[in-house]
Amino acid sequence: LLAMAQEPLSGADNIFTMLTDVDLDYGTVVNENGEEVKLTHGSYNMFIVSPDRRVRKDAYETFYKAYRGMKNTLNATYATSVKGDVFQARAHKFEGALEAALHNNGVPVAVYEQLIEAVHEMLPVLKKYLAIRKRVMGVDQLEMYDLYVPITPEVDDDMPYEAAKALVKEALKPLGAEYQALLDKAYSEGWIDVYETPGKTSGAFCAETYGTHPYVLLNFQGKTDDAFTLGHELGHAMHSHYSGEAQPFETSHYRILAAEVASTVNETLMTHHLLKGETDRVKRAYYITQFLESFRTTCFRQTMFAEFEMKAHRMAESGEPLTVDSLSAMYRELNELYYEGAHVDDNIVLEWMRIPHFYNAFYVYQYATGLCSAVKLADDILHAGTVERYINFLKSGGSDYPIEELKAAGVDLTKKESILASLGVFAQYVDELDALMQ
Repeated sequence: LLAMAQEPLSGADNIFTMLTDVDLDYGTVVNENGEEVKLTHGSYNMFIVSPDRRVRKDAYETFYKAYRGMKNTLNATYATSVKGDVFQARAHKFEGALEAALHNNGVPVAVYEQLIEAVHEMLPVLKKYLAIRKRVMGVDQLEMYDLYVPITPEVDDDMPYEAAKALVKEALKPLGAEYQALLDKAYSEGWIDVYETPGKTSGAFCAETYGTHPYVLLNFQGKTDDAFTLGHELGHAMHSHYSGEAQPFETSHYRILAAEVASTVNETLMTHHLLKGETDRVKRAYYITQFLESFRTTCFRQTMFAEFEMKAHRMAESGEPLTVDSLSAMYRELNELYYEGAHVDDNIVLEWMRIPHFYNAFYVYQYATGLCSAVKLADDILHAGTVERYINFLKSGGSDYPIEELKAAGVDLTKKESILASLGVFAQYVDELDALMQ
């Protein structure tokens, strides 16, 4: 019966996708050149980083106006999804939906709860970072649509592919000679599809294939960000290579909790390499801001999402109705807690209505734990010589629960101190940015 119920229980996700990706009309926005442009998910992401504050504000308000017009439908869709999670957890005799979701990866509930606790302890540092942004932008009030626009001057950002390859290889020298040799193989033996071509899929990813080398897809545009993307995807590729070489097929595939660790270790090492010896204040500020923004959106923001999911499910489990007002009030409180120093308006309180990951409950916390694990591992590699231990982690594939694999690598997610150690790196960079931007 439970197996037969899976398709109707996934109906809320399908309805949400059809509504927000296909049927919902987001309206239009007048861009920086005075042209009226259709607002979509993709164009919203461009408008929200526009240097023109009027464009950001218009896009932000127009975007959320569309969700406000469908708020009761979207609330019913999400409430149905949450109730489906609660039903399945009870049918399988778990204590709650959170326990049920974490069970498959062998993750104790304490890991989830301690992530939230650790991030709460470091919220004053995020408040300081937001204060720097407000000061640099010169605004009387920091609005939610001001959070994504770059605050550092543009730097010479040309990065040809050959230069990107050299940067990645040089930055990843701390991972040892064998890793360097594998990078040479990736470069010379056709592992990487580099440039955009007609009909090619967008974005970047790494496809693992057991028994042969991984395949990396890029759409390289010749910017520093593209070099970081190359390093990121090669992190996945090396993880897959080491796992495939060391593990039989059935345990070669690493689980999602560990999936972003190797890629983010590479990005962290690249940031460290670019900053090492860099004396230009503008460039240092640029690289640090890139790192801090990644941390803010991946750790702080995703942890806030994780806390929202936990509270929403516990509301349902205790019989409390999930209404537009109750969920929006709870989401407002979370934004006021996490983004103290920014103005929490009546639009951002509806943001929970547009997050697709909420229909795959208790997934997003893994972005935060993955980033924190990677920052800690990279710090250990640079300052404690733990390369061999890290390579053994890459070789472990799916042979154990990710929690145990990370513990062997030097990150014990069952202890809050592991998260706080990574957040300490965030705090150090915030202090340096504060000094650079005076």
